[in-house]
Amino acid sequence: MLRDDLIEYSLNSHHSEEAGKKIRKKIFLVTILLTSITIVEVLLGAFIHQSSSMWAFVKWTFVALTILKAGYIVMVFMHLGDEKKWMRNVILVPYFLFVAYLIFIALWEALEVGNAFATYGN
Repeated sequence: MLRDDLIEYSLNSHHSEEAGKKIRKKIFLVTILLTSITIVEVLLGAFIHQSSSMWAFVKWTFVALTILKAGYIVMVFMHLGDEKKWMRNVILVPYFLFVAYLIFIALWEALEVGNAFATYGN
């Protein structure tokens, strides 16, 4: 049965070839950036082991790159980058504060568990 409520979007595109090139360029740049960040994360995790003195740097790099990727994904794929500056801040500032709070709680709990092991573990 043929449905008449489906729209063929490729036939209804209302932009010029220049606008289409600009859109494709943006898609390629987003793909390259996110892939590059992911490759850096994978390489860091693959070549620097937990026993290394660099492991603390690797962990904080993972946190920073993950937050960067999440913010960029929100800006591009959820079209928050097209909004006014105050609207972006209303969305992103609480997000970053919440992430900072979660990191603080995780570190605080890790220190307390470490103190408990040091005190009662022996």
